[in-house]
Amino acid sequence: MSTRMFSSESVTSGHPDKVCDAISDAIVDACLVIDHNARVAVETCIKGMPEKSVIILAGEVSLEGDAPDYVTIARKAAAEIGYTSHAIGMDATDPSLCDVLVYVTTQSTFINQGVDRDNIESQGAGDQGLMFGYACDETEAYHELKGRYFPLPAALSQRLSRRLKIVREEGILPWARPDGKTQVTVAYNEDGSVLGVDTVVLAIQHDKHLKDRFNGSIEKEQAHVRESIVEHVVEKTIPRELLLPGYKLIVNGTGRFADPGGPYADAGLTGRKIIVDTYGGMGRHGGGAFSGKDPSKVDRSAAYAARWAAKHVVAAGLATKFEIQLAYVIGVAEPVSLMVDSFDTGVISNEALAKRVAATFDFRPAAIARDLDLLRPIYKETSSGGHFGRVPTAEGYFPWERLEPARIEKLLQS
Repeated sequence: MSTRMFSSESVTSGHPDKVCDAISDAIVDACLVIDHNARVAVETCIKGMPEKSVIILAGEVSLEGDAPDYVTIARKAAAEIGYTSHAIGMDATDPSLCDVLVYVTTQSTFINQGVDRDNIESQGAGDQGLMFGYACDETEAYHELKGRYFPLPAALSQRLSRRLKIVREEGILPWARPDGKTQVTVAYNEDGSVLGVDTVVLAIQHDKHLKDRFNGSIEKEQAHVRESIVEHVVEKTIPRELLLPGYKLIVNGTGRFADPGGPYADAGLTGRKIIVDTYGGMGRHGGGAFSGKDPSKVDRSAAYAARWAAKHVVAAGLATKFEIQLAYVIGVAEPVSLMVDSFDTGVISNEALAKRVAATFDFRPAAIARDLDLLRPIYKETSSGGHFGRVPTAEGYFPWERLEPARIEKLLQS
């Protein structure tokens, strides 16, 4: 039987683009604490330089109350990720080593007039656009991944990036730095069933003095990094039965990835990792980023709702692979189109599935915010490790990953 390969990547919380996502989402959260109806669209750019780093905030905010301290929020978000040393790429805590520039105005009145209305029926979408939601059953054969209903390459690459954060923050690999990337290639049989993991790629910034533990030997340093990644990251993250015999592992493929890295090595920008944030390329994407946007922006909320609905369809057993597309017009509540595709895995037709989805889920922006309880400060948590395929928490994070038996029952009975 012939095989095919599919790869997905992820990045750590310290990747420069993800630092920007975290800062932008920390601002969203702070604004929602002040006013749960705040309108927020804030982008972040960061860059480390030899003398000092810079964080640039630009966008629009409208809220009832005093604006939060954007400078303090930005510094704290970057510091919490681990950027507290200029030597590794940025020290966000020291004003002499990091500037924060703020260019934030109020939201356009032409947008407000279509969005800020009194009720669910009339509150329009914050912009035009199209959003996709996707789910499949690839993760459901593996105990550690069960309940995610998510593409396997994306699920594994995301787990690796989250594990890199854990081993650094818990001191398991004290030489690890915040910046890193992961990639997983899964082999599939001709019939679409999973064969196993063919290739794992990781890049992790490390302490430039690590080689001193090996008398300056870069070869021994690299061997230590590789062995540590195998023991503490790969084997703790990917189910053993998924690792194919002789699977390929590439760690820091260009050689050393020593300090300084992070924003010094590469500028960061909000919204530049939209495939990492969603389905790793296996599900389609409408093009709109999530981070830095409040829930009135359907780029964010409707993408969450579409994922929520798609996951219910697969969990209900109505398809093993399912995608939803929603499209909106600025200022109009109802989506102008709803398209579904079961990729020939549905137990009923796509037309029938679309009717059941429409009867079970309300995709008007205010209804999405109500049903998923989105007007809360829950967004910084989403800024790294993926927005989808996560475990919903008791604290209310990732509510679009929650499965509701009543909605599954309605899908089955519609």
